[in-house]
Amino acid sequence: MDDTVHRTLDAVGPRLKHLRQCRDITLADLAAETGISTSTLSRLEAGLRRPTLEQLLPLARAHGVTLDELVDAPPTGDPRINLRPISASDGSTVLPLTRRPGGIQAYKFVLPTGTDDAEPELRTHEGHDWVYVLNGTLRLVLGEHDLLLRPGEVAEFDTRTPHWFGATSSGPVEFLSLIGRQGERAHVRVR
Repeated sequence: MDDTVHRTLDAVGPRLKHLRQCRDITLADLAAETGISTSTLSRLEAGLRRPTLEQLLPLARAHGVTLDELVDAPPTGDPRINLRPISASDGSTVLPLTRRPGGIQAYKFVLPTGTDDAEPELRTHEGHDWVYVLNGTLRLVLGEHDLLLRPGEVAEFDTRTPHWFGATSSGPVEFLSLIGRQGERAHVRVR
């Protein structure tokens, strides 16, 4: 194999780990979804094992990406991005808007109509989040704050602060989210 193929295959492990972490699922959850053992998934993500086509196909399907995106195949000259929504069992949809591992990642979230008294399941993780509401009313519970964000409103916070997003009873909500590793923030520049 030439160096390009080795570099491409070596990059698959970190990409797999990033995709799994973006979906906020465990290795055990992914193993149940793909039929690939937890230990094999762990070795693939750590780069201790090279992936086979039989492993890449179910992983690409589970993560909602194409094989080309999973292995970072060279571009074909077609500039269109093939966006693949990821649907969750609660009716929400996540649309990854960036295709590269690392750096700030962009997502569009669509949450179905919620209830005003929904009990939030607060989460924390490394990073920084910037949220912009497109349509509907987004309920953001951030630490001790319980906020309602409307179209055009923005929130930015350290994701180590316990947080939760939900829609209200007024209808579904659509919002954009830019998520970066700790220290990476969205910056707005004005002339």
